[in-house]
Amino acid sequence: MASGITNPSEVTKFLLAWGQGDEAARDQLIPFVYDELRRLARHHMRRERGEQVLQTSALIHEAYLRLVDQHVPWQSRAHFFGISAKLMREILVDHARARLRRKRGGGQQQVSLAAAADVAVGKASDVLALNDALNALAELDPRQSRIIELRFFGGLTIEETAEALKISTATVEREWRSARAWLRLEMSRS
Repeated sequence: MASGITNPSEVTKFLLAWGQGDEAARDQLIPFVYDELRRLARHHMRRERGEQVLQTSALIHEAYLRLVDQHVPWQSRAHFFGISAKLMREILVDHARARLRRKRGGGQQQVSLAAAADVAVGKASDVLALNDALNALAELDPRQSRIIELRFFGGLTIEETAEALKISTATVEREWRSARAWLRLEMSRS
């Protein structure tokens, strides 16, 4: 980590201090935050095929601005990752909606869920279809929806997702499989 922060417990310590208004802790975290946002943005842009929803640097900057604008009492590194994943999802969905509004009659496209795990964020309609399906899943099973959000939009591993949700990795794996199957079925209907 470029900021000199070398382990997860240091990150948590600085996040807690930042959450309590310590500007020096925030300044120490800025390089870490940018590194993590860059990692998340690269994760999304790697999936891009075709039209772009958002340039990588624009995604990083917008996520950073939204993140530092959060007045959140940070609880841990996992909490930070969770908020970052939610912000990335919001940004990508906002930009996808704006892109479709600019296109006259840019309707929704069908997307297989085989592609949901690998959905191309570059296609606005794919992002929106996934977002709609995740919202429907959240009504049935909020935790499964959150697992998809953390893994897909946050780029978290099974282990990081388990840490963020305070559940076992076996539970994450089981619910990840179940949620993907449900999303595959749901998205095949649209």
